[in-house]
Amino acid sequence: MEKTHVRELADEYLRLGGHRRVAIDDNETSIRSWESEPPEADAFWRNNVETLSPATQREVQLMLPTINRA
Repeated sequence: MEKTHVRELADEYLRLGGHRRVAIDDNETSIRSWESEPPEADAFWRNNVETLSPATQREVQLMLPTINRA
């Protein structure tokens, strides 16, 4: 199966050592991070995710590991 662009962004961010996790509450997403990230992951997020539309940012966030219980 072919990866979507948002999946590729999330995978690359995590490959670079990113620690952000998504919290989903009442269908709203927010990003949580409890530790410092490698500079490469932080720069990747700022340059490639924060520049996207809010709807596309949310799609990328939903590809990150979640802190919610299954």
